[in-house]
Amino acid sequence: MSHPYERLTPDLILDTVASIGLEPDGHLLALNSYENRVLQVGIADQAPMIAKFYRPLRWSDEAIIEEHEFSAELMAEEIPVVAPWQDQRAHTLFSHEGFRFALFPRRGGRSPEPGDLDQLEWIGRFIGRIHLAGQARPFAHRPSLDAASMGWTARETVMQSPLLPPHELEGYARASEALLNAIGTSFDNVGATPIRLHGDCHYGNILWTEQGPHFVDLDDCRNGPAVQDLWMLLDGDRSERSVQLSAMLDGYSMFHDLNPRELALIEPLRGLRMVHYSGWLANRWQDPAFPAAFPWAAEPHYWSQHVQDLHQQLDAVAEEPLRVF
Repeated sequence: MSHPYERLTPDLILDTVASIGLEPDGHLLALNSYENRVLQVGIADQAPMIAKFYRPLRWSDEAIIEEHEFSAELMAEEIPVVAPWQDQRAHTLFSHEGFRFALFPRRGGRSPEPGDLDQLEWIGRFIGRIHLAGQARPFAHRPSLDAASMGWTARETVMQSPLLPPHELEGYARASEALLNAIGTSFDNVGATPIRLHGDCHYGNILWTEQGPHFVDLDDCRNGPAVQDLWMLLDGDRSERSVQLSAMLDGYSMFHDLNPRELALIEPLRGLRMVHYSGWLANRWQDPAFPAAFPWAAEPHYWSQHVQDLHQQLDAVAEEPLRVF
C-alpha cells in the first residue's frame, strides 16, 4: 500500500532544496519525526539547515502559513523561537513535486532538566511572553484544542482500527466515552478563553543553552487554554508537580495572568492527550514509519494497559486541581 512519503527519496530531497535557490552539498541526516519528515540538509559554504516536509493533506496552506507567521511574530518580540527561513520574496512555505516544505536554521542545545526549578521559572517567563503575544488575536485557519476535535474523532479512529483487539473493544468504548464526557464537562465548567498556543510544549520541543531556552516545532500550534503549554513540563508525583508549577508560574505571571480556574484542566488535558495519542497511532499505521517505531501498538498488551490507564485518568480528572504556592 502506498504512503505519503514513498516518493521522498534522497535525490528528490536534494532537488527540492535546490528548487528554491540553495545549493545542497549532498549530506542528509534524518531527524526524529513521524508526523512530518524532518532532515538536516548540508548547504554548500554555509551552515546546514533543517528541512521539514509537511505531511500531505494534514494542514491547509493557510494553516501552515499561520504557523510561520506566529513564529515570526514571536521572534519580532525577541522570544526565542526557531522561525522558518525566508526567500527574497519573504516566502516561507514552498512546494516541489507535490511536497510542501519549509527550511529552518539549525539550532543546537539540549533538553532542559525535568524538575529543575530555576529552569522552569525561566521557561515560564518565555511561555508567559508567548501567551501575551498569543492573546492578541486567534488563529483563523488552525483548529482549537477541545474534546470534539482531539478526542471523539480519535476514539472513533481507534474503534475502527484493526489494532484494537476485538476483546478490548467494549472496554475501550466504555472507558474512553466516560473519560471524554468528563473532559467535556471540565472544559464547560472552566470556560477558559482560548488563545494562540505553542500547543505541544514538552521537553523535547525546548532546547537549552547557556543563553536559556528556545522553543522549536510549532507544528501543533492552535487555539486553546493557556495551561496547555504548562502542564506537559510537570514531572513526578503530585507534590513535586505542585512545586514545579509554582516555579513556572513565578516566571509566567511576570508577563501573563493565568486564570486560576484553568488549573482544573490539567488532568482533563492529560486525558485528552492520551486518547488523541492512541488515535494518532491508529490513524497513521499505514505509514511504514509507524509500525517500525511503535511495534508495541500492535500488541494486545498495549491496548489492555491503555484501557486501564483511561480508567485511572478518569479518577485523576475527578481530583482537586494542583495547588500553587
